[in-house]
Order: sequence, then C-alpha cells, then structure tokens
Amino acid sequence: MTTEKIDTSASMDIDEIISNPKFSVNVLQLLKSSQMQHGLRFSDYTRYRRYCSARLRRLYKSLKFTHGRGKYAKRSITASTVTEVRFLHLVLYTAERAWSHAMEKKQLPDGPNARQRSYLIGRLRKAVNWATLFSELCAIKGDSRTSLEAEAYASYMKGNLLFEQDQNLDVALKSFKSARVVYEELGKYGDLENQVLCRERVEELEPHIRYCSHKIGESNLQASELAHIGEIEGPALDLFKSKLEAVMAEARSQQAASMTEFHWLGHRFPISNAKTRVAILKAQDMEKELQDRMEGTLPAEKRLAVFDKIFAAYHEARASIRNDLATAGNSENIKDDLSGLDKAIGAVLGQRTIERNQLLVSIAKSKLNKSRDEKNEKVTKPEELVRLYDLLLQNTADLSDLLSSGRDRKEEEVALSEECEVKSKAFRAERCFFLAKSYSSAGKRTEAYSLFSLSRSLAETALKNLKSLANHDQVMIKELQTLYNDCRSNICIEHAMGIMEYEKAPEDLSKKISNVSISGSDKKPEKFLIEKLGSYESAVGDSSTKVAPRIAAYQPAFQPIPRNPIVLDLAYNSIDFPSIENRMKKDKKGFISRFWG
Repeated sequence: MTTEKIDTSASMDIDEIISNPKFSVNVLQLLKSSQMQHGLRFSDYTRYRRYCSARLRRLYKSLKFTHGRGKYAKRSITASTVTEVRFLHLVLYTAERAWSHAMEKKQLPDGPNARQRSYLIGRLRKAVNWATLFSELCAIKGDSRTSLEAEAYASYMKGNLLFEQDQNLDVALKSFKSARVVYEELGKYGDLENQVLCRERVEELEPHIRYCSHKIGESNLQASELAHIGEIEGPALDLFKSKLEAVMAEARSQQAASMTEFHWLGHRFPISNAKTRVAILKAQDMEKELQDRMEGTLPAEKRLAVFDKIFAAYHEARASIRNDLATAGNSENIKDDLSGLDKAIGAVLGQRTIERNQLLVSIAKSKLNKSRDEKNEKVTKPEELVRLYDLLLQNTADLSDLLSSGRDRKEEEVALSEECEVKSKAFRAERCFFLAKSYSSAGKRTEAYSLFSLSRSLAETALKNLKSLANHDQVMIKELQTLYNDCRSNICIEHAMGIMEYEKAPEDLSKKISNVSISGSDKKPEKFLIEKLGSYESAVGDSSTKVAPRIAAYQPAFQPIPRNPIVLDLAYNSIDFPSIENRMKKDKKGFISRFWG
C-alpha cells in the first residue's frame, strides 16, 4: 500500500471518529446518585418522579428540543438526533420517570385497585420501551461499557414488568440473570465506587432470581424461607418485597385453615374468624424469626422494625376480635371465648412491648459513655434512660393488672404475674441508678449519694426475689449484679467528691471574693443602653451570641459626690467683746435681807 493511500485511509478514520463520537455514560452511578439524593433513600417515589420531570424539563430546554409552543408536535429521538450525551440522559430519565410513577402507585396505602393496577402496568411498559430505546441508542452512540450498562438496565426493566404481571417468569428469570452477569463483569473493573455499586446491584437482583426460580419450580425453597431473601435494602427490592408480601399472605391463609385454637398460659381459645387466624399467624411467624435471630445477627434497627410489624399484626387481630364481639349477639359462650382471646392477645402485646423497650434501653446504654459516634449520632443522657424505665414500669404495671383481672387464674398466669413484680423492682432499681447519674452530672453530691444507696438496696432486693423464681432470667441476674457493683463504686466516688468539694470550698470562696471588682470593669467595656439613648445602637446583641443584653448596670456603680464644706472658726479667740453687765437683770432684795446682804 502506498503512502498516499495510507494517509487517505487514516484521514477518513479521523473524520469518521469526529463525525460519529462515542459517548460515555456511567449509568448505574448516575442513577444511584440521583435516586439517593432525591427521595429513594426513604422510598419516596413521588419526590423522585418530580425530580425526573424537572430534570427532563431542563434537558428539553437546554437542548432546544421542545415539542412546540402552542400545538404539541412529537419529536422522536433517533441515532441521528443524538449529537451529544444529554440526549441519552433525556431517554434514560424518561424511563426512570415512568418506572418511579409505577412504583408510586404500587405503594398506595390499601394497594392499587384494578384501575390503578392497569395504569401501573402501562407505566412499567413505557419504562421498558424507553429503556430498550436507550439500549439501542447506546449500542450505536455509546462506548462499549455504556452499551453493556444500557443493555443490563433494559433487561432489568423488562424483568420488572414480567415480575409484576406474574407472567412468563421464565423470561423474567433470563432477563434478571443476563443483567446479573453484566453487573458481575462490570464490577471487576473501574474504580472502587463503581465496583461497590455493581456488587450492590447484583445483591439486589439475587432475590428476584431466587423468587422466579421458586415460582417456576427450579428451586426447592419453601414459602416461609422467602422472607429471609429480601433483607437487603434498596430501591430495586421494593417491587420484590410487595410481591413477597402477597406470597407470604397466601401461605399464611393456607396454614390458617388448620389453625383452630390459640394457646396461652394453659388456656385454649377457639378461633373461628379466618382474618384473625391470618393476623395471629403473621405475628407468630415474625416472633419466630425474631427469636431465631436475636443473638446479635440481626441489627437493633431491624429488630425494632420487626417489633413494629408484630404490633401491627396483633392490633389487626384484636380489631377483628372486637368486631366479632360486637356482632356476637346474646351468646355468652362465644362472648367469653372472644373476651378471653382478646385478653390473651393483649397480654402477649404487653410482653412484646416490654421486650421492645428493653431493646431500646440496651441501645441507649451502648451510647451512654460515648462522646460522639462515627455516624454523628446523639449521645444518650441519663435522663433519657430514666424516661425509658418509666415506660417499662408502666408496661409491667399494665400487664400485672391484666393478668390479675381474671377469675380462674392458672399457675402459669400466677408465675407470670410474679415475674412482672420482680421485673418491676429491677426496673425501679435501674431507674433510681440513672436518676442518681443525672444528679451527679449536675453536681448535686448529696442527692446522688442518697439515690445510689437506694438503688443498691433495691437491686439487692430484686436480685434475691429473682433468684427465688423457678424460671429466673440469667441475663437479668447478671444485669442486677453489675448494677449492684456499679452502685457501690459510684457511692464511693460521690462520697470522695463531696469531701473534696467541702475541703476546697473555702479556697474557692476566697478566690471568688478576691476577683470581685467594685468598678465592674470588663476586658471590653461597653456602654449600657441607658447611657446611649441618643444614638441608634442595639444593646441586645446578635441572636447567635449568648451575651446578656446590656440595659443598665445593677447594682449602680459608685460615683464621687461633693460633701458639705468644713468651717473652722479661727477668729473667735482674738475678739474682745464689750461688757454687757449693765444690760443684765439685777435681783431685788427685801428689807430683812439688807442686814445680811
């Protein structure tokens, strides 16, 4: 080949590259940042949909790609239209807007009705169409990585549509698997942030794949085991979790058909209402999950969320029972059974409430001695633990009142009532300890010393009563022993601190007195408001400062004043005064006095 031909071919390649540039879009990173910053961190799809709409409006205006001012004239996006990367963003955010609108309908409080579900499917279908167009445009106008990410995004959207329709799950399974393969490969390259995002997306796709495999018979998973799949958090799992709830509800309905009685502390209460049975089974399933994973494998925040679901299920069961009581008529036996069942569920609710508040106490205690967590969480104050123990005391009192309200009390009820009394004593000792802590932090040594002593005696009494129970709680025994030792050490500390403060009191008082200034001059003397009434200057200060407003001095400062003149009479001794005897009154004498005068 001649030199002229080589130069010609090279120039043609350069012209082709310039005329057909390859755009690069980091799809997953772009979407994740947009979702986390605009609502999906808290599953707020309405906010994210509005953001997508605003973003599309800005893109249309900046690209001058509007659809007419008066009459709408559709302008389609083709490969020849894409002259810069923002056209690809336009297609991508249109797909995201349709998807978020569908998920918004999915999260309605009572679930979508038939009309809303039809609209939801239509929005998901539009999201698939726009995602497919995005994949086709990226295959022509994007680089190889962008094309792969766009293909995985389109496969994920197609799988979501089939997953929601509950049709062609084998095709949905293939779509999810193809997306997973792409993200697994992309996660091996690039920077660390990209690798983490790809790994998270693979973990989010795994529950969809396992669910589809279970539904088409390729997996031996049981319906009860599906609940452990969706523990990963993320926007991609919200659709899966709603589907999982429907599957679990169906499984509980089948299981509820064989449930005829509710067992509680030696009592057996018949259950005739299917809705009540399903609600009780739902609560019992979550209680088993909580009990199996209580040993630290489940974080405290997730355990609190499970407790909330248990409360919701039991409240639903009680509402159904009370509806049955209202429609029971005059049948005394049915009313007694329903009242007993309502009491039993109320007692279980009381026990779970105590367990949840104890979990809150353990979380608060873990943050009590920390100055500041890495996550900038608030540090627990002793007053907050006092409030939590007040709640626990109220919970145990309510449960004791409920257990003592029946006529035919069995041994199990009496034992539970005694356990509540012992727990109440232990909670009172703990409350007294943290109340003493709050007094100690305020510098009130006498009150803190007295409260620590009282807490120690209460802990000792509760420890003896707890050991006398047949089924004593080892964890609570260890906590009470630790509390007893802590009370003893804090008593010694408060005693020593009190003696030190008493010994240092005269010295501190003398220092304070020596620093007292009669003139009251500060380092930066400022005039008071009463001294500058003629000028418009603020005497209150800025709202951000904590300096007291300078209105007038109190007490008023000492001022020099003139005193009365001193008169010294120096001329008195040198003056000769005239005689005034002739002016003085003479005494008159009688006739006889003349002879002795």
